[in-house]
Amino acid sequence: MTFAHGRAMVERAAGLGVEIVELASDRLNLGLPDDPRRAYAAAKLTLAVVVAPPSKRKLQPIAPSADWRVDLAEGCPAHCSYCYLAGSLKGPPITRAYANLDEILDGLPAYLGQGTITSRSRDRAQEGTTFEASCYTDPLALEPITGSLSHMIGWFGRWDVPAQLRFTTKFADVSPLLDIDHRQRTRMRASINPRLFARFEGGTAPVADRLAALRRMALAGYPVGLTIAPIIAAAGWREAYGELLVDAGAALADVPGLDLTIELITHRFTSGSKAVLDSWYPGSALDMGEANRSTKRTKFGTEKQVYDAETMRELRRFFEKRIASTLPFARILYWT
Repeated sequence: MTFAHGRAMVERAAGLGVEIVELASDRLNLGLPDDPRRAYAAAKLTLAVVVAPPSKRKLQPIAPSADWRVDLAEGCPAHCSYCYLAGSLKGPPITRAYANLDEILDGLPAYLGQGTITSRSRDRAQEGTTFEASCYTDPLALEPITGSLSHMIGWFGRWDVPAQLRFTTKFADVSPLLDIDHRQRTRMRASINPRLFARFEGGTAPVADRLAALRRMALAGYPVGLTIAPIIAAAGWREAYGELLVDAGAALADVPGLDLTIELITHRFTSGSKAVLDSWYPGSALDMGEANRSTKRTKFGTEKQVYDAETMRELRRFFEKRIASTLPFARILYWT
């Protein structure tokens, strides 16, 4: 392994007793079962240490979250039956962690001030140029082996420019992050759903633990946030999300100097992702039917199923009113 960061990953994994397999080629599906269900399960247990090629190091905009998407890995070990990565990543869902993280970070200064989401936004200009690290992975889930998130947070802390690293997570072990000299240049967000819908988030930390972790990060001086996603308009959603917001308010009560944002993302899917998710989770009770749905065309020319206009209005009114009453100190960044 040429890259020191990659070698450190392998050594950390070996120290944890993880089986290490060195491949002679970059064919990562070698040794996976032929049966799709068994291949999926095996892939979810596999972490590949790879090198991000130049094409992966060329950053892409990631509206409405941030100016730019910066990946430290692709793939996630969780088992969410609404997974947004389904249909986006080719082949079995092996998680790929990038060994050349320093090379990726070295390319970021070229993007400073060049984005359109926060760099040129009147309402979010104080965030500077923003870099989203959790578009294609949950970086905290991988941290015990990769150490990549800690590395990035420290790098942004030393980068004395108007810029911010952002990540969201469904996991809760933030202990390695608490003592990093972050200089408030990283915003951690907890991705949360009420208990009624968190059952669709297999292999993740309990929501109460995620909120407790968010409080620990806020007390360590980090800007923090709530990513309420995906918002699911199923029976009982008003009571469930109302309780969730009360729990979030209680978890963050009395944090001095709290800097809290909220991102609201409704459930959506494409025909391709639905087909993949149906094959991965054939017994899931998550509703991906046509009721209360409408078709929306993306800027890439593809189509996705979103809630219809009436349902969207009802959801948005509810969240804006409840957040104003239970989390009045929070800023809603966007609704989608």
